[in-house]
Formats: sequence, C-alpha cells, structure tokens
Amino acid sequence: MRARAGAARGGHFLAPSAGRPRATRPRAAHPRRRVLPGAGAAVLLATGLAACAATGPPAGHPPQATGPAPAPSAAAGTPGSRGRPPQRQAIGAIGGYQVARLSLRLADRSLFASRPRVLRTAVWYPAPGPAASASASDGPFPLVVFAPGFLQCASSYRPLLRAWASAGYVVAAPDFPLTSCRTPDPAEDDLANQPADMAFVIRRLVAAGDRPHGSLTGLVDPERIAVAGHSDGGDTVAALAAGSCCRDRAVRAAIVLAGAEWPPLGGSYFGKGTPPVLFVQGSADDINPPPASLAMYRADASGPRFYLDLPGAGHLAPYEGRRPPEPLVARVTVDFLDRYLAGQRAAAAAMRRAGRVPGRAVLVGGGRLPP
Repeated sequence: MRARAGAARGGHFLAPSAGRPRATRPRAAHPRRRVLPGAGAAVLLATGLAACAATGPPAGHPPQATGPAPAPSAAAGTPGSRGRPPQRQAIGAIGGYQVARLSLRLADRSLFASRPRVLRTAVWYPAPGPAASASASDGPFPLVVFAPGFLQCASSYRPLLRAWASAGYVVAAPDFPLTSCRTPDPAEDDLANQPADMAFVIRRLVAAGDRPHGSLTGLVDPERIAVAGHSDGGDTVAALAAGSCCRDRAVRAAIVLAGAEWPPLGGSYFGKGTPPVLFVQGSADDINPPPASLAMYRADASGPRFYLDLPGAGHLAPYEGRRPPEPLVARVTVDFLDRYLAGQRAAAAAMRRAGRVPGRAVLVGGGRLPP
C-alpha cells in the first residue's frame, strides 16, 4: 500500500505531517469532528477501553474472546447464509436471528514489533442456540467490517450494526487507535493508516472463523466480505474498496455513509473491478456535504452503484440511534448486502421499494442523479 501523504512501512502508512487539514470537509461547524494535530501511527494508544475486556493473542494467532459471555438480542433480520433464500420468519422489522456480541483486542505488530497498533473490536454475530437463532447448518455467514467516523466508536452505531447481524451477517467494528471516541489526543491524519487496519481486522476475523474452537468457529465466510463506514470511516472504506492506494481484493461490496475521497491517500479511485457500492448521504449534512458523496457516486462507473439521498438529514442521525431515518437506512443497507454479498436476487426489488419513500428517501442507481 502506498500514499503520497506518508511512506508505507510494514503494511501500514506512516501518517502524514501532523495537523494536515482536510480539503474535502469543513470541520469548524461540528465540534465532534475537527482537525487536530496528531503524532501519527507510530504512537501507541496507551489508554485502555473498559468496555473491551478481552485480551489479544500473540501475533500471528487468531483472536480469542475472553470477555463476558455473549448476550442474546431481540434484533432480527433476513438471513444471509450461504446459498439459502430467507427462510426464518421475521421477528422484527428487519429479520430473524438473535444476536450475540463479543469484544476482541487485536494487536497488529507489523508496523513496530515492540509497539503494536491495538484495535479494540466489537463483533456482533448470529447467535447459535434456541429458535430464531443461528444453527451450525446456517453458517458460514458473510462478514461485514465497519469503520466508525472521527471521534466515534463502534458503540455509537450499535442499532445499525446489530440490525446487520440479525440479518445473518457477522459484523466487526474496530475502534481506531488515534481517532475513536475514547482517544485522549485524537489525530485525524491517522486516517492514512485506517485502510490497513480494516484489512488487518478482515484477516483476523477470517482466521477466527477457521479456528477449531471459538465463538466464531464456522461462522465467517472468507469468500463473502463487505466493508462499510461512516464519515472518516466512509473515506476509509472507499479507499479500501475502490482506491488504487489501498484496494483489498477480498472486498465484495461496500457501503459508504456520508463519505468522500481523502486526497492525502493519493492514487485514483473506481478503476476496473470495483465492487458494488451503496452511497448514503443526508441532504442537510454540513460536515460531509452532498457534493462529496455525489462526486464519488458519479465517478464510479465500473460496476453496480447506488445513491440513497435522505432529504433534510444531517451527519449523525441517519446512522446512530434508532430515530428516523436510521431504521430506513438499516433496511436499505440490509437489502443491499442481501443482494450483492449474500447473492439474493429478490433483494434488489426490496431495496428499491425501501429506498423510495416520498419526503424521506430517494434511491437511484447506475449514475442517475436524485431529483
């Protein structure tokens, strides 16, 4: 992986010069996303996260969950298991699996062996167990790895990520070391390292699914992997799915929530072989203005791509919490994953229906622009 903003080393970028301002978004208008000087990827995050009780394995070994036992959830969704059409009766508005959660501490030692880059990662997955839960015959499930926005943590997006898991997906969301909600000295320029972080999490989750014994054994499908992200996390997954700097060929679909191209990463976007992409954008978002998302959507001419316009929506509410339009975003994104990751052809029509709600949502595709 290469970037004009920083030299590559050990599979990670070295972050660009501290304090580099972002050219694509105004920051002063939103106190939760601002450009701050940072020390870059060479700085080890020393503070722990109390909510993540699991400890990490040695380098080169799959992750092991040592935190509290997973608790079932009432969330529900449409199954995305291999080769199966939806079979389970829906429990709620989205689908039919109970959800379990575990916390992982993933340590990437490829940058500096003595100072690992620690990624506290929350995982939601279809829970084996009683009725309306996953059974051994249902797996493996597609994997979705999610990138939170600047000064956000995986917990900020819990309802959305649980909805995906309830639909039959293993969902992993790392808290990035220098840009999460718990980072004492955040550095937005560390986004240069986040595509490599996401690729590392993908590899570790696939390894966890291959372990003989573990919470995720047999549940992760290595052939069906998607990435999704919000805001700076959207920038991250756009680079991972479609950027020449960072493309990961394991990615089969991508969801970009209020994202943009990030110029310091350099290179070009949307070359041959870009996977299907769903762009989601609020029309009243003044942190990631609509032209940033529209520019990517219009530039993506290599495969299926869709643009979900949310009239009057801002930067956070469509993706965090449970209030409208978050339930609509959850429904459309599940339909997109069902179609382009789980291979359920009938989900395309469901996505079109869910994404066309007068006054609330307009879904377009193939380069067509929203009204």
